[in-house]
Amino acid sequence: METATFAAGCFWGVEAAFLKINGVINTTVGYTGGTYKNPTYKIVCSGITGHAEAIRIEYDPTQITYEDLLEIFWSIHDPTTLNRQGPDIGTQYRSAIFYHNNEQKEKAIASKEHLEHVNIFRNPIVTEIIAAGEFYPAEEYHQRYFEKMGIKQGGCHLF
Repeated sequence: METATFAAGCFWGVEAAFLKINGVINTTVGYTGGTYKNPTYKIVCSGITGHAEAIRIEYDPTQITYEDLLEIFWSIHDPTTLNRQGPDIGTQYRSAIFYHNNEQKEKAIASKEHLEHVNIFRNPIVTEIIAAGEFYPAEEYHQRYFEKMGIKQGGCHLF
């Protein structure tokens, strides 16, 4: 198994999108990229911790590649809006790729540069590509939220 970590706005919708993908073994929604130890949803929403709502994905690289995960990441949110996805506004909703090794870093940069080169988006991509740090799982009620609520399709801000 390998790990990928992405932030693309509200983590409920991001998790729901990745759970549908063959080769994704497990997902955990949580908080990363900030300075506050053991943050809660309430404190992250305040905007003072620097954390992003993120998803940690455990995947089987024999079934799906990191490049495939990057393609999904780019397709499920707007990477051109700074600290915002749909109606969700704040640094916790920023677009970010948190790489776990140099290979992921290089692939993330190449993927972003390719999208910038082919001008898929009207505005510049603002997605951060930064080293993965401490990841704090969100409270249990956030995990697989849409499944728990019986929501079969859609969610949050996803395209």
